[in-house]
Amino acid sequence: AFSGNTNADSVVYYKLQHSIKARFLRFVPLDWNPNGRIGMRIEVYGCTYRSEVVGFDGKSCLIYTLNKKLSNALKDVISLKFKTMQSDGILLHREGQNGNHITMELTKGKLSLLINLGDTKTHPSNAQINITLGSLLDDQHWHSVLIEHFNNQVNFTVDKHTHHFHAKGEFSYLDLDYEV
Repeated sequence: AFSGNTNADSVVYYKLQHSIKARFLRFVPLDWNPNGRIGMRIEVYGCTYRSEVVGFDGKSCLIYTLNKKLSNALKDVISLKFKTMQSDGILLHREGQNGNHITMELTKGKLSLLINLGDTKTHPSNAQINITLGSLLDDQHWHSVLIEHFNNQVNFTVDKHTHHFHAKGEFSYLDLDYEV
């Protein structure tokens, strides 16, 4: 990332180490910061490339069975990268027998994390947490997601922006089934 200009009149110039030949340039406004300035990304388009990733058509899903994990693991980590042009959809859902669940859902281009560490049979809504991060995540660019859970502390990171929170609930671990 390069620092930009600080007013409407100045010009900021950066010389790259290697030259770039582009077919198209695209200017994408990203987000306003608290000082009233807008973040901007410049996209450079050239030749197409072949990717070795899984693709979905909006009606398909992938079921992944995890290896046996130690019960009551001290730390849970979920990491993934995604790119999409769809503004809404579920990226990940996993649940357990006692009502524990975790869901990552894209809504209007923002990523929501819904997590429940409590027993929904005895406390139906006390432990549900919903955190939303990011904006314009439906821009067909790769976005990184990291969820780290230790005891009841959760770090939810989207593109290097992290939200730290305390997950309410009876359990200090995610008691989830082996299928994602």
